[in-house]
Amino acid sequence: MRVVSKKPLRDFWGYHPESKSVLEAWFKKARQTSANSFPELRHAFASADYVDGITVFNVGGNKYRIAAVIHYEKQRLYVRQVMTHAEYNRNDWRRK
Repeated sequence: MRVVSKKPLRDFWGYHPESKSVLEAWFKKARQTSANSFPELRHAFASADYVDGITVFNVGGNKYRIAAVIHYEKQRLYVRQVMTHAEYNRNDWRRK
């Protein structure tokens, strides 16, 4: 799958340097994944959830969340937002 922008990941680990290795590992795995639907994606990312049209990846052992829009037919993944677990729980990401 093509991850369209790595910038949100880099921006996040700029503020949270401890997240860099986890986010780079997620990016590498996402690029190597090919899925035609959300159920297929769950085979590679068991902790992924689908919430209001957004795929939310739980990364770093429940420390971070990546909100993404995936176009399966084009094999493109657009990272909307990277956040801590606390930021995710505030639900601000749903309004962006």
